[in-house]
Amino acid sequence: MIIKPKVRGFVCVTAHPEGCAAHVQEWIQHVKSQGPIQGGPKKVLVIGSSTGYGLASRISAAFGSGAATIGIFFERPSEEGRPATPGWYNSIAFTRAARAAGLYARNFMGDAFTNEMKQQVVAAIKADLGQVDLVVYSLAAPRRTHPVTGVVHKSCLKPVGTAYTNKTVDTDKGIVSEVTIDPANDTDVADTIAVMGGEDWELWIKALREAGVLAPGAQSVAYSYIGPEVTWAIYKNGTIGLAKNDLERAARAIDAQLKPSGGRAFISVNKALVTQASSAIPVVPLYISILYKIMKAAGTHEGCIEQIYRLFATQMYNGHTPKFDESGRVRVDDWEMRPEIQAAVVKIWPAVTTENLPALTDIAGYREEFLKLFGFGLNGVNYDAETEPHLPME
Repeated sequence: MIIKPKVRGFVCVTAHPEGCAAHVQEWIQHVKSQGPIQGGPKKVLVIGSSTGYGLASRISAAFGSGAATIGIFFERPSEEGRPATPGWYNSIAFTRAARAAGLYARNFMGDAFTNEMKQQVVAAIKADLGQVDLVVYSLAAPRRTHPVTGVVHKSCLKPVGTAYTNKTVDTDKGIVSEVTIDPANDTDVADTIAVMGGEDWELWIKALREAGVLAPGAQSVAYSYIGPEVTWAIYKNGTIGLAKNDLERAARAIDAQLKPSGGRAFISVNKALVTQASSAIPVVPLYISILYKIMKAAGTHEGCIEQIYRLFATQMYNGHTPKFDESGRVRVDDWEMRPEIQAAVVKIWPAVTTENLPALTDIAGYREEFLKLFGFGLNGVNYDAETEPHLPME
């Protein structure tokens, strides 16, 4: 079938298999171009490996350090007349490239929150790898069925305490408007923490430790975001921020468990980027569009793969040890949060309107990166040609 982008709100409901493969190859080439990661991980588990920072972690480990990788993801395969999700195609493309390079790559497609998935993955590690030396936790899920209670928790993006009003942008139509978001109630907060907090990360590490499949000195990292004050009401101080606070609590608990064997666990605070998750957060796409313009002009813009390669190469491996902030987090959002960058954002923010959006922001770059997530706009791909959407998982 011929597949074109169909954007509805903050999501594209189509994905292009060859385009997704080209996007994965771009990321692989970036890692290769940077050179090997000395002392890098060799046996890696990535929980949430099919898109964004999780996919970038898997690629950086495999092609930067020659690592064997196990990836877990929950994606939808193609159906009659409907292509698969981009994460499905990304995972196939990664697996093909890794195996072509002689690297072990095994995939588990299903719900990472379940005890059954944890048992399956533990068995695979025992059988194939023995132990893993890096566990990346990069899940971004809208809901979680609790493995003990059976309760279904649904996360939400809401402010806490009072309603929040600020500018936002319809990235598809290019319309700048005001949005008001009602505050979360106690159930909203508890549910979001249950989904996006640290409990499941802890359960994964517990399962891996008890099975003896964590190597001595093993590291574990999870990803977070803080951002500038303009986004705090909906992010840092909102429901998702409270969930990220719980993720930091889990990091401290896991770190204490890994330290006796020479390991560590920590949170990496990453830069604001166009991802499927960030596109759904009001206010944030407008901030990202402004940020991209400023950081590209400054020569400091990075995407997912650049961020994670830098994390691995300058904080975790290559003879480096993590540089922690006052809260024990690694900050690879440091270039974003430079005072001069944020001062420029603050200057532009109140002036942005629908009419001057293309001039004051990089809305074009935002749209380009957004469509790339779904395999569109990649060089060398003929989007007018027939393509096969029904690809089996490798």
